[in-house]
Amino acid sequence: MVSDAQTEAEAPPADPAATSPPARPAALALPELPLTVLEPQSGWALPSLRELWRYRELLFFLALRDIKVRYKQTVFGVGWAVAQPLMTMAVFALFLGRVAGVANGVEHYPLFVFAGMVAWTFFGNTVNAAAGSVVANERLVTKIYFPRLVIPLSTVGVGVFDLVIASALLGLMALGFGVAPGWSVLLLPLVVLSLAVAAAGVGILLSALIVAQRDFKFVLGFGVQLWMFATPSLYMPASALDPDLLPFLPLNPAYGLVQGFRQAALGGPFDWYAFGVSSAVGLVLAFGGMLYFRRVERSFADTI
Repeated sequence: MVSDAQTEAEAPPADPAATSPPARPAALALPELPLTVLEPQSGWALPSLRELWRYRELLFFLALRDIKVRYKQTVFGVGWAVAQPLMTMAVFALFLGRVAGVANGVEHYPLFVFAGMVAWTFFGNTVNAAAGSVVANERLVTKIYFPRLVIPLSTVGVGVFDLVIASALLGLMALGFGVAPGWSVLLLPLVVLSLAVAAAGVGILLSALIVAQRDFKFVLGFGVQLWMFATPSLYMPASALDPDLLPFLPLNPAYGLVQGFRQAALGGPFDWYAFGVSSAVGLVLAFGGMLYFRRVERSFADTI
């Protein structure tokens, strides 16, 4: 008989490679990522275009979110984009056109007013939305880092969406009145860009002021409404205005830009002086708004 001891002695030695745990793979060498240091901005400086371009997707999705939120669970849907200029046009055509006699000498006065209101609605709504955008995105501002200028800039997308819908209705109304646009319709993209720059500039400036002083938020609606009535190109032709005031009226950026939008959309002589002066004022407001916004944005997370 073979004893257990002899059996264990005759058994071949176990393979250490078979009993030992599998060797772990060597750690993969990861490429070194660039170190990004975030420091508060000091002094006056314009925002970095390269940084804004890096966050272009965030800009797009914020604009898309605002569009979805605006028209979510609404009965009329995108019809609200044309409701405001249509109702304002009806009021102006009734009380100013017939009662006050402003429509004298203006062919197709309802179309005249509606074209101006389409441009003003884009301008005024963009100013309102941009002004309150930073406060409305309080949680986003206090949680992560990104260029804060992206927030008010994203509100321009909602205004452009509404402008496209209202412009389609304007085109149908022009066909109904038998008005065909001329070569000046090619200037529409330039006019819309100038409107967007001026509106965004004012809205950016107000958004920074509202973060610091909430009083600006309460006077914003009244101020924009007052601004509308202080823009006579909405409801009055230039021939009905005091000639001595015409050189100074384009200092109101909405005056020349609204008038330029109407002239480009409906045809007729284009007032280059009014459009040029109003566009220049809009650029100054945009640069001033971005400079101030960039100056104070480092304190947004603490004061908002």
